[in-house]
Parts: sequence; C-alpha cells; structure tokens
Amino acid sequence: MPSNSINSQKSLLAEGSSMQHFMQRLGDGAAAFSLRWIPAPFSFAIVLTILVYLAALLATERGPIELVDDWYGGFWNLLAFGMQMVLIVVTGYGLATSPPVQRALRWLSARPRSAGGAVAMTAAITGLLAFLHWGVALVVGAFLAKEVAKSAKLRGLKAHFPLIAAAGYGGAVVSQTGLSSSAALLVNTPGHFLEDKIGLLSLSETIFQPYSLVFVLLTLFLMPLLLASLHPRKDKVIEIADTADAHIDACAHEAGASSPAERLNRSRLLMGGIVAAGLLYVARYLADNGLLGLNLNVLNFAMLMLGMVLHGTLANYGRAIANGTSAASGIILQFPFYAGILGLMAGSGLLAMIANWFVSISTPETFPLWSMISAAIVNFAVPSAGGQWAIQGPIAVEAAQQLGLPSHVAVMTVMMGDQLTNLAQPFWLLPLLGITGLKVGQILGYTMILMAAVFLINAGCLLLLL
Repeated sequence: MPSNSINSQKSLLAEGSSMQHFMQRLGDGAAAFSLRWIPAPFSFAIVLTILVYLAALLATERGPIELVDDWYGGFWNLLAFGMQMVLIVVTGYGLATSPPVQRALRWLSARPRSAGGAVAMTAAITGLLAFLHWGVALVVGAFLAKEVAKSAKLRGLKAHFPLIAAAGYGGAVVSQTGLSSSAALLVNTPGHFLEDKIGLLSLSETIFQPYSLVFVLLTLFLMPLLLASLHPRKDKVIEIADTADAHIDACAHEAGASSPAERLNRSRLLMGGIVAAGLLYVARYLADNGLLGLNLNVLNFAMLMLGMVLHGTLANYGRAIANGTSAASGIILQFPFYAGILGLMAGSGLLAMIANWFVSISTPETFPLWSMISAAIVNFAVPSAGGQWAIQGPIAVEAAQQLGLPSHVAVMTVMMGDQLTNLAQPFWLLPLLGITGLKVGQILGYTMILMAAVFLINAGCLLLLL
C-alpha cells in the first residue's frame, strides 16, 4: 500500500479520535454543569414563579398585590387539563408495566452489543414511541432505559446509566409533532376555544405537513447518533446500582385467594365486558373519523382499555395504576404552580408582550422561526403544551392570519418550540426520575446538547420547507 494512502488513513483515524474525544468532553462538561446548577424540579418551579413575578412587576403596569391575585387566579385554571395529563402518564405507566410490554423490554435490552449501541437503541425506540404517544414514551422510555442499563451491566458493557436515561427521555423532542400532540389534537376536537377563528384542523393539516414530517425523520435519525457519541470514557461511567430494581412490580399476580370478592377481582369476564365496550367505541370512532381524527380524550380512553387488556385482570391493572401514580406525583404537585405562572403571565399581559414582540419583528418568511423561538422561551415558565397553547395560541393564530399564513403554521410552530425546551426544563423528567432513581442534573446536561442540535434541524425545516 502506498505511503500516502497509509498516511491518509492515519489522518482520518486521528480526526475521528479527536472528534470522539471532543464529544466526550462536551458531554462530561454539560453533565457536570447541570448536576451543579440545576435544582430539583419543584425548586425550579418556585424559582420560576418568583422570576416571572418580578419580570411582570418590572415590565407591566400591574402592582404587587394585583400580581399575587393573578397568580392565585391562575392556580386552579388548568385542573381539567392537568387531569388529562395525569391520565396520559398513568395509563402510559399501566401499559408499560403490563407483562407483554415488560417481556418486550427485556428482549430489547439484550440486543445492543456496545455501550454506544445501548444509548442509540434506547433513543431510537423512545423517539418512535414519543411520535405515537408521548405519555407512553415518558414511561416506557424510562423502563426501557432501566432494563437496558441492567442488561448492559450484566454483560459487562460499561454503559453510562445517566446517558441511557437521557436517551430514554430525548424522544420527547418529537412528542408534540406526533400523534398525541396536545394542540394538534385540541384543534381537531369539536368545540375547541379557537374553532370560530380556524375551524377544525385535521391531523393531515398539522402533524402531517411536510416540514413537520421531515423534522421528525431527521431528528429520529440523528438523535441516537448524537447521544451515543457523548458516551464518557470507561473510567467515568456510572452504571446502574444493584438496588435500582427495588421498584414495586406492578405486574405481579394476586395470591390464590378463593373468596367471592377475590374471584370477582380476577374475573376476566368482568374485565372483558367493559373492555369490549370501550374498544368497540374506539373502533367505531376511528371508523367514522379515521386516525387523523384522533383527539386527546379518545387517545386516553384507548390507552386505558389497552392497559386493562394487557394486564389480564382488573386487580392487576388497578395495582399497576396505583403504582403509576408515583410517576405522576410531580405533575399533581407542580401543575397548579405552573398554572399560577400562566395566570401571572396572562393576567399581567407579560405573555402577550413576549409573543407580540416576536410577531412585530416577523415577516411571512421568518414568522415560523420566531414563533417557534418565542414558544420555546415561554415553555420554560409554562411547560404544558396545552396550557401554553391556550394562552399563546390566539396570539399566534392572529399573527399568522395577518401575515397571510395558514393556521397550521401557528399550531405547529408553537408545539415545536414547546417540545424543544422540554429538553432543558425538568418538569416532564419527573416520571423518569421516579422510575430510575437518578437526579435531574445527571440527565439534563446531555439533553441540553441534544436541544441545541435539534434547534438547528427545526430552524432549517421551518425556513426551507414552509
């Protein structure tokens, strides 16, 4: 082989090694930063409340007492939507802990042959699940990360558990451009609050737009590769602890009690009757409206019925849901505080000021990008896609119409911004933290690097494909 060819190969290998070391240092630095500086999610919510209060006090005409009234006034305004979010997580938990799904997770966890492969596979599967149903992805992704880390440890792969967990959450970045997108489903639900302005928008007009589909495909392809490249050196790897499997087994069957009450609890006939009625309704709904007619209530209802089927008995499913409430406890506690932040921002006019400022600097060509960026910023204070759409949606729709753009641009750009900063906002990490036992700072450093990369993909799709 000629010497120049050998030198060329050595140069390529050196460049590849240098890039690998750079990505490792980048991941290590981001992880160290987030572990040191990012507080627990509840503390994060309280700090945000104070910051938004001070911002509204300085930037608007509302007085300090009026702002406290705005805060309390918003505190209970999202209870109905909050219950929908709890159901998404809890029914997702019920599905994830069913015996068939658990067997599938254990089988998948044994497939990777390297630490990087374990990270990449977890990210790819979680991303696909997030496109289908973000609530299922939040919970199944956490269980998958845990099983993958356990399997890797048993097989001596030296896989970094916090990075695998980050991969189990990273799919959230396509969740609001998927089939369970809160705003996309809402604007396809009769009676939604903007129906008089935009009518009903089917999913073909929102999540199946070319710019949205290309964004999802590119992200699902690149996300596993990026996260795998961040895997630290073996001497910095944190493997899953042997005690990490102390989580209650929601799939265990009852003892063989034979009382009439226990037989009723285990009755497949009783469960089958209610499930048959429920699935019949879902089938008829989809036959009449198609998959593109899916809305939030029907999606939750379908997940509830499927979970019951996969658990086999009412008692098994009831126990799974009881265990699953721990994964939703952070949502139950913190959702009212974020509703209070929303009340502060809406009541003071601060949210309108932020959104209108971005609108004022927009043209028809740049509005999609600025709308996405403004939604990404607002999401730090209001990490609820549906809650954010309730306030920012009317502003975005009005701006899009004034600029001659279709309404789906307003819907999807707000959702794209919302899902982007979920990678830096710890609220939706709560179920994963509860299942894996990790700290928020161990994960967010990696997901913030992913956020920066996804922003570039998102911006490119909005500027080039719209």
